[in-house]
Amino acid sequence: MPSRLLRLAATTAGLIAAWQALVLATGVPRFILPAPASVATALWERRDILLANAAITLGETVLGMLAGTLLGAASALAVAASPTARRWLLPVLVASQAVPVFALAPLLVLWLGYGILSKIAMAALIIFFPVAVAFTDGLRRTDPGLLDLARTMGASRWDEMRHVRVPAALPAFGSGLRVAAAVAPIGAVIGEWVGSSAGLGYLMLHANGRMQTDLLFAALLVLATMTLTLYFAVDAGLRRALPWQPDAAPASP
Repeated sequence: MPSRLLRLAATTAGLIAAWQALVLATGVPRFILPAPASVATALWERRDILLANAAITLGETVLGMLAGTLLGAASALAVAASPTARRWLLPVLVASQAVPVFALAPLLVLWLGYGILSKIAMAALIIFFPVAVAFTDGLRRTDPGLLDLARTMGASRWDEMRHVRVPAALPAFGSGLRVAAAVAPIGAVIGEWVGSSAGLGYLMLHANGRMQTDLLFAALLVLATMTLTLYFAVDAGLRRALPWQPDAAPASP
């Protein structure tokens, strides 16, 4: 873990140095690309409003992730357990990606209002597909030898699902959760862009309209930090919960 943090810090420092060099070399106006120092000043001076809006976006993201994960897991279990459900749900899973989620945001705001529900629904829709597909794939790729052994011992279909297929599919489910953690904030921010009165997405639109580019970049950095934190928290939790995964051991320095 310390080596990972050091690599992350070194990468961040390199990006900031390249950013500063670009500003100095091009002389780009501040309202187009502010210098890192200006963004750092905005982060400090507007920290109260940034943290308040970040808390709202984080709440929408976490609730949307929970809802999307439950819906995706339930769909995957239904597809794996029932041939009838498989025939009906698989086309729905594929068709759900035919319509861009961005295009649904105005409808969700219209149906669910400008409050938190429309943002939760957007986040849930974005992560539903990766969770459902990853878990379904894991359930369908259970080792046939394990299934034969369970049947030999008289296990019912429910016992197979509970004691064999689901545990074997958990690493695939974890992969879906990692993707979900990385993309879930997108749904919340898109919902805030379409219609809201708070959140980092709203703050970014507000700052952009007032040409406060330093505040916009500060909000963007807070959003990126929040997303990375959520991803690493989910990843760490999965490594502890699924120690039998091949990559469960920490990477060597």
